[in-house]
Amino acid sequence: MSIDFAILIPSRIGSTRLANKPLIDLNGISLIERVYNQAIKLTNNVFIATDSDDVVAHVKTFTNNVVLTSSSHISGTDRIYEAAKALNLPDDIFILNLQGDEPFVPINLLKMILKDYEENHPDVITASQKITDKVDLDNPNCVKVHSIDGYAEDFQRIFKDNVEDLSHHLGIYGYKLSTLELLVNLEPTKRELDLKLEQLRFMDNNYSIYVSNYPDKVQGGIDTQEDVEKAISYLKSL
Repeated sequence: MSIDFAILIPSRIGSTRLANKPLIDLNGISLIERVYNQAIKLTNNVFIATDSDDVVAHVKTFTNNVVLTSSSHISGTDRIYEAAKALNLPDDIFILNLQGDEPFVPINLLKMILKDYEENHPDVITASQKITDKVDLDNPNCVKVHSIDGYAEDFQRIFKDNVEDLSHHLGIYGYKLSTLELLVNLEPTKRELDLKLEQLRFMDNNYSIYVSNYPDKVQGGIDTQEDVEKAISYLKSL
């Protein structure tokens, strides 16, 4: 790949739904280590950005690529920006923001995001997959995206209107560091704060978001105790 990139993983300790979420044991390996182990299959330039001394101590048992960041950030985007600057990454580097609660993201999905970014040059790139279970349409933990010609038109937790061609948003973002600097200096918007969807800050300020539509199913991320149990069952089935 010609693009110069790094993967940054935000990992916040203070989840309201799962205590100490990054340290949760998933069949013998912590959540954050599983995310890291996936990312390093693509590049050695993988760094974890966390607000927790406990997470730093744990991460250092498997890598020194960890940055302690402020506990005041309201989004993973703000957190990885602080880490990127602390790491002195160049302004033109492409950053993949891989959420710290997505341990099963396929490497070919990350490769597809890199390829789509090179071909389309959006401000921001993210990803989605098909919604295969209609129950997810009314599940606020399943964030939905509506796209036209590859570009996001809206993100919602629940679309109140009957909108066709919804897909399940996957918690991955990509942007140049120079763009990321512009994004984090924007004021959080009301929609972002109300829905707790950081991507709405970008859209509300007219930044384009390209959505890579992954054709296969990605095993779900970890938001609730039920997700933990599903992940453990999935790992035991492999």
